[in-house]
Amino acid sequence: MSDDLTRILAIETSCDETAAAVIAGGTTMLSNVIASQTELHARYGGVFPEVASRRHVEVIHAIVEEAMREAHIGFGDLDCVAVTRGPGLVGSLLVGVNMAKGLAVARNLPILGINHIEGHIYSLWLTEEAPHIRFPVLTLVVSGGHTEMYLMTDHGRYELLGAALDDAAGEAFDKVGRLLGLPFPGGPAIDRAAEKGNPAAFRFPRAVMEGGHGYDFSFSGLKTAVMRQVSQYHSPATMPTADLAASFQAAVVDVLVAKTAAAAEAVGATAVHIAGGVSANRALRATMRARLELPVRVPPPALCTDNAAMIGAAAHFHFIRGRRDSLDFDVVPSLQLV
Repeated sequence: MSDDLTRILAIETSCDETAAAVIAGGTTMLSNVIASQTELHARYGGVFPEVASRRHVEVIHAIVEEAMREAHIGFGDLDCVAVTRGPGLVGSLLVGVNMAKGLAVARNLPILGINHIEGHIYSLWLTEEAPHIRFPVLTLVVSGGHTEMYLMTDHGRYELLGAALDDAAGEAFDKVGRLLGLPFPGGPAIDRAAEKGNPAAFRFPRAVMEGGHGYDFSFSGLKTAVMRQVSQYHSPATMPTADLAASFQAAVVDVLVAKTAAAAEAVGATAVHIAGGVSANRALRATMRARLELPVRVPPPALCTDNAAMIGAAAHFHFIRGRRDSLDFDVVPSLQLV
C-alpha cells in the first residue's frame, strides 16, 4: 500500500479526553471523536486523576467504535494501531495503551506508542497548510502541562531549545483562573474575560531568563504577582476581574512571543508553529502573527486540545519509515521527546 493510503486507528487518553481517530496518509482525518470530561472535573478546579481514568474505562470502547463507524471502514482496512504512551497521567495512559494492545492482538495489527508532545507538533500536518511546511520549523508547544520550544529539522528530528522551569503556561492560566474566581479550565475563561479588560491596567512581571536559560520560560513569579494583587481586594465584587485577566494574559503572551521570535531568528526557521491547548488563545495567535514576519501556523481549535487525530498523524511518519513496536512497551508518564 502506498504511503498516502495507510490507515491508522489512533487512541489518546493521556489526561481527561477519551479520543479515537482514523487517519489516512498522515494528513487526512477520516474521523476524530473526542469525549471530554471538562464538566466532570470542573467541581475540583482541575483534573482529578482517578476520576479521569475511571471515565476512560467507561467510554473508550464506544469512542473507538464511533471513530471506526465515522471513518466508514472496518478493522480489516487498518494498517496500524497507534496510542499515546506518555507523557500524561499514568492511570489514564494505561487505559488507552491496553485498549490499543488488545485491538492489535485481536486484529493482528502492528502497534506504535507515540509521544503526546510529538502528537501536538503533528497537529499542523492535519491542516490545509501541510503541503507548505518546509524544514526547519520552530514549534512552540503550549498546554496545561507543557511549555516547550523545539526546532524540527525533519520528520522525527527535534532539538529542544527551551522549556518551562516551573509552571507551564496552561497551568498558570488554570491557577490564575481560580484566583480570579473563573470557571475551569482557566485558559478559555481568562481569554473571554480579557476581552472586556485593559491589558495595561496592571504591569505584571515578564521573566526574561537571561544567560543559559534564554529560551526557557518561568510563570511562577507572574502567578505570585497576580495572587498578591488579588489579595488586596476585600471581595470578588470589588475585584477588577477583566483587567486582571487581560493584564495577566498580556504578560504570558509577551514572554511566549518574544522568546519564540528571538529563537526563530537565531535558528533560521522557515516558519513558526504553535500547538497545544493554549495555542487556541486568541491573543497569542494575533500577537504572534503581528510581531513575526515568518509564517505563523496554528491548528484549528478542535486540534489544539488533546485529540487522537494528532497521534495518528505522528504515527504515520514513523510507520512509513518502518518503525514497529513490540507489545511489551509500557506507559511512561514523564516521557521526553528528546
